[in-house]
Amino acid sequence: MRRLRRLAHLVLFCPFSKGLQGRLPGLRVKYVFLVWLGVFAGSWLAYVHYSSYAELCRGHICQVVICDQYRKGIISGSICQDLCNLRQVEWRTCLSSVPGQQVYSGLWQGKEVTIKCGIEESLDSKAGADTAPRRELVLFDKPTRGTSIKEFQEMTLSFLKANLGDLPSLPALVGQVLLMADFNKDHRVSLAEAKSVWALLQRNEFLLLLSLQEKEHASRLLGYCGDLYITEGVPHSSWPGAALPPLLRPLLPPALHRALQQWLGPAWPWRAKIAIGLLEFVEELFHGAYGTFYMCETTLANVGYTAKYDFRMADLQQVAPEAAVRRFLRGRHCEHSADCTYGRDCRAPCDTLLRQCKGDLVQPNLAKVCELLRDYLLPGAPAGLRTELGKQLRTCTTLSGLASQVEAHHSLVLSHLKTLLWKQISNTKYA
Repeated sequence: MRRLRRLAHLVLFCPFSKGLQGRLPGLRVKYVFLVWLGVFAGSWLAYVHYSSYAELCRGHICQVVICDQYRKGIISGSICQDLCNLRQVEWRTCLSSVPGQQVYSGLWQGKEVTIKCGIEESLDSKAGADTAPRRELVLFDKPTRGTSIKEFQEMTLSFLKANLGDLPSLPALVGQVLLMADFNKDHRVSLAEAKSVWALLQRNEFLLLLSLQEKEHASRLLGYCGDLYITEGVPHSSWPGAALPPLLRPLLPPALHRALQQWLGPAWPWRAKIAIGLLEFVEELFHGAYGTFYMCETTLANVGYTAKYDFRMADLQQVAPEAAVRRFLRGRHCEHSADCTYGRDCRAPCDTLLRQCKGDLVQPNLAKVCELLRDYLLPGAPAGLRTELGKQLRTCTTLSGLASQVEAHHSLVLSHLKTLLWKQISNTKYA
């Protein structure tokens, strides 16, 4: 009986066992391949992350070069002592998105700050031992020894006219530059102080910070050393993708972006408050004391806010003076309107007969901001508000950049939008 059972067992299970044994080598190969593929993909991502971090995050080079110039007496500034001698400026998280503009969160005098420093191409990692002298000669070369204070005032005024336009308010801005240069309040501007503020003025964002210092929606300037400067702490980002490494941000699908915005972003009333601040910022850029400015990269990545949900412009690097944009477009050869693009989205029409760019932009700031707000405000908006809000945002996005229309409709459309949003959150804890 036992023999019969054993025979039956062999008859029933031996063919199955042979088939399984036949498949095992194939299964092992597949598992080994998948494990190898996972290790390869993980190693590649780690390499890409490390390479991009090493290229983007070079704050230590900034500090070494700046402090070298400071100790040589070439530059000066209000935070040089804390940065170079006392080591009281703490560098924390790297926030750089391009190698030439180093951005870090930091701590100074017990306050959260943002540290910003430009790295010239001569400071490339392959530049070698002559890096610092080249920066000294190229960046901190003006004004030269023997320049009088009057000559420095004149060269500063000429620079501001070239970049902001010939405005009656510019002499007052020159006065602010000289006051800032005299950080130790000894009623004189040394050559090192003059070299430092001149280098700072070459940084587009610093020029914008200086022009918008009286506006509440731009970060406040706290101090500088050479062309390194610090501002108020990094605002919270309205863009969920800000937490991703820069190389992976373009891979975020729009649908996933919208879903993340609803799940991870502020509650709708807070978003409405942030949007009101953004609209006020658009007002500030339009015919301000120092001319008109254009937002040339209108994305949620630049929409920041404080702990109290007050809007702060996260990055002024892509905000450009009207004079600079017009100078770029003037006489520029073009085949299509895409050839007439300053920055990312400041686009002018192309005159196909003359093959030259026209002077007026296709979209004003407000139209681009309203396009942004459609995705930012309509999801999750109160049911009774959604239809009217959608209608007003659609009207707003049709504004053209023609000067004749901007003057007539810009302020009216902006005022209606602000009023609509403010009525929804006034008399609540979100106001």
